[in-house]
Amino acid sequence: MKHLNKLFITVFISALLAACTHDKLDVDVTDINVPTVKFDRFEKEFFAINGNNITSKLPAIEKKYGAFYYMFVNTIKGRGNPEDTNSVLAFVTNKDMHDAYLETQKTISDKDIEDLENGMTDAMKRFKFHFPKRKLPKHFTTCMSGFDYNFAYPDSVMAVSLDMYLGKEHPFYKMLQWPHYQVRLLNKEYMVPDMVRGWLISEFDNTDSINNVLNNMILFGRIFYACDALLPDIHDSIKIGYSTAQMNYCKEFEKNLWGYMAANNRLYDNNMKTVIELTNDGPYTGAISKECPPRIAMWIGWQVVRSYMKNNESVTLEQLMAEKDALKILSKSKYRP
Repeated sequence: MKHLNKLFITVFISALLAACTHDKLDVDVTDINVPTVKFDRFEKEFFAINGNNITSKLPAIEKKYGAFYYMFVNTIKGRGNPEDTNSVLAFVTNKDMHDAYLETQKTISDKDIEDLENGMTDAMKRFKFHFPKRKLPKHFTTCMSGFDYNFAYPDSVMAVSLDMYLGKEHPFYKMLQWPHYQVRLLNKEYMVPDMVRGWLISEFDNTDSINNVLNNMILFGRIFYACDALLPDIHDSIKIGYSTAQMNYCKEFEKNLWGYMAANNRLYDNNMKTVIELTNDGPYTGAISKECPPRIAMWIGWQVVRSYMKNNESVTLEQLMAEKDALKILSKSKYRP
């Protein structure tokens, strides 16, 4: 009986300690007020332009979308002067671009846009909860970039390119001959995570001027931890763009991966070749193995930051994102896979 009592007490204390452990990302945003996100449809307005209406429609679009319009025409499309109507007409009447536009309208439904709006509204609420003094995006729009980019955030307009989410089996991507590791991520479920990650990078890209492996690792570790905060219902594999097999590899070999990072002063290596090998996208991280997922330093950094936040209960998300000292985060993380 004494043994049973001791066992009961042990189990009770363990359960009590678990109940007292506070998940700082499990927050109630019911009473957080933000404007409900509604997406304008830039691509519909832009592709409604033709030779008969361009002089009346183009100034209205330019006024409505402001900085995004200028970036779209000048920078992203490289079409020169935004008032050059010939270049605009050349783009919207190009058969390939027009066919791609029609595919976005057929593939991305109104329900998909509604899900996108709901996802971004919830992310906005969580952002305001954790960063009450920071400004929120004012305008949201969909667009059709001609397969140039997924996300853009000039000034206060946040844009997502629908032609980058037509589905991994879409014939357009096969015609473009894009590699499998890239095409695999061109599905609708990545729209909200891609927008949130791009938004966070634009807000918090405050890494140290020393461009070594550690600083890059912790920078993206902080970004992905903030994604945890803003996207609590999104699986880790979607946040970082790994397959199930790649996630399993990371979990199985986490100790070995950390050993590789920590060995031979690799964390402090500022050789750009090494940094690129461990942070750039690709089919795998060749410096480790063909089974190792790409961007592996980012995944390791994510686990380090999670450990840091778990072992430093008083640190808020806002304080984490303002912290530039990567070595401090690493040393206080007590990360031991």
